[in-house]
Amino acid sequence: MDRFERLDALEARFEEVTREMSSPEVASDPDRMRTLGKSYADLRQIVEPYREYRSALRDAEDARQLAANEQDAEMTTYLRKEAEEADARATSLRAKLEELLVPRDPNDDKDVVVEIRAGTGGEEAALWAGDLLELYRHFAERRGWKTDVLGSSPSDLGGFKEVVLEVRGKGAYSALKHESGVHRVQRVPVTESSGKLHTSAATVAVLPEAEDIEVHIDPEDIEMQAYHSSGPGGQSVNTSNSAVRITHKPTGIVVATQEERSQLQNREKAMRYLRARLLQMAQEEARSKEAAERRSQVGSGDRSERIRTYNFPQNRVTDHRVKQEVDQLPLQSVLAGDIDAFVEALGAQERARQLGEGASEDGGSSDGSPGGGSHG
Repeated sequence: MDRFERLDALEARFEEVTREMSSPEVASDPDRMRTLGKSYADLRQIVEPYREYRSALRDAEDARQLAANEQDAEMTTYLRKEAEEADARATSLRAKLEELLVPRDPNDDKDVVVEIRAGTGGEEAALWAGDLLELYRHFAERRGWKTDVLGSSPSDLGGFKEVVLEVRGKGAYSALKHESGVHRVQRVPVTESSGKLHTSAATVAVLPEAEDIEVHIDPEDIEMQAYHSSGPGGQSVNTSNSAVRITHKPTGIVVATQEERSQLQNREKAMRYLRARLLQMAQEEARSKEAAERRSQVGSGDRSERIRTYNFPQNRVTDHRVKQEVDQLPLQSVLAGDIDAFVEALGAQERARQLGEGASEDGGSSDGSPGGGSHG
């Protein structure tokens, strides 16, 4: 089935859903009505432009036929112009439809866990990890999302050897998934008395947060330890055993949280973090199997790749993956969370790659729902 045959099938399904929603049986079943309502909304966003596309094709053809039979020169010119405008409309709508048929990443709407770790550069790298934490907090705030620190390992000067941030909001993974990688900073560290420019780095990994139903954790597979929380340099922050360390015995994954005063709250945070880590592990295993068939993986999170450079002396940020589309952005605005241009360019790059990969394939998902691309 090619892409436009698939659109006919989606239109037929849309009409079927519309009929079902108007039936008395469905009207008395709130759960069924909710399910159909979501299908209706998803299908409508692709069926409506498809109908507009066909209408534009018809308008263009009608105008051309009328122009061919028209004796008046002025009217002929007018009709030809109408045909050209309808053709342009159809071309634009076709491009939109191809984008809408790109398979949607099932994780796109999920909340995320962002792991930030200091890399090369010692204490300066830890301070840079703290700056990245604030960058993502500001970005989330600009979009009306909620953030929560799940765990951290502070450094002596106020940075972080490691910090884990939870971001909750619709589309969080879609917006942040391309942040995975090495973030390099060039600046004069506060620890540098001679004013010499240093290059440091921090790694970022973005994990889609797992629901309970996605990752089952057997209580017998985890080992929980409670301990005193500590601050920079290891000094004790409080005297109660409120901090929690959880070990997942089958995989050896260890997560720890000490941000809350309540041991119960820390345990809940640690379990959310553990589920995200286990989901990431399962998805990476699935991707490694698929890699033999597909050359490019979306959201592989290769941390060894330098993705972005933040240059303080020149007040600019350059993303090395979309250098042509977004050459650079002012550093201070980026540190304040204004990374929308990068997010949009990287999302467009992903969709273009998927369209290229799917050129000889059916571009939609296999369950009869629209692919859905990335909207908004």
